[in-house]
Amino acid sequence: MTAALILLTAFGASAAERVRIVLVGDSTVAPKNGWGPGFCALATADVDCVNLAKNGRSSSSYRAEGSWDRVMALLRKPDGVRATYVLIQFGHNDQPGKPGRSTDLATEFPANLRGYVRDVAAAGGKPMLVTSLTRRSFRNGVLENSLAAWAEATKKVAAEEKVPVLDLNGESFAAVQKMGPAEANLLAQAPPPDSIQRVAATGNSPPAPKTPAGVEPNGDPSPVFDYTHLGAKGSDFFGRMVARELTDAVPELRDYFRL
Repeated sequence: MTAALILLTAFGASAAERVRIVLVGDSTVAPKNGWGPGFCALATADVDCVNLAKNGRSSSSYRAEGSWDRVMALLRKPDGVRATYVLIQFGHNDQPGKPGRSTDLATEFPANLRGYVRDVAAAGGKPMLVTSLTRRSFRNGVLENSLAAWAEATKKVAAEEKVPVLDLNGESFAAVQKMGPAEANLLAQAPPPDSIQRVAATGNSPPAPKTPAGVEPNGDPSPVFDYTHLGAKGSDFFGRMVARELTDAVPELRDYFRL
């Protein structure tokens, strides 16, 4: 075998082992303010980690505005990867009170998730659902899980469609509850004001500073303190959590992450 053929064979073997992981979701996944950057940072060079999550999107608006088309376009281009995994997390903006984005929990939300799963599978990809990252707001020392119902709906769809589900809501809730409000506040995009931390010492989370009007849904959340978005520390913490959950659910991916 010639040296050129040896190199060609080696390159072909390496390319065949590459995988692609596409992240789909809202601002709690997205670049700059979600767990996505921390997750992708743990992937090895054999992973194409593509973060297509967008701020302010729900399971409805993500498709309606055309963002889902980008995911499907990737699935139509193998680009030498042996498999494309699509991790899908929605819920925050599906909740009531978000005009143009809210969905009905009993009907629209599960139908939207089901549509994403089926689209990915039909295109030859590997769909995976992720339950919503917890918010970090406490009352009398107890973390409020305002996303529990959306997490349950996500798990139900995963069971019906027979696809893996990563219970980020459950694990992140347990971790943040264990931290308590003062420590959990350090996961935000900006340091908590002293006034916030004084109240946090009592086990409570006072209202966060208002985000400037017009920032979402079309822009990035401003780097201010809140109980939803993540700074570098929060992204690293929850990104590692998702990577561990993923490799537990799909053991064949363990060698693709530095954990």
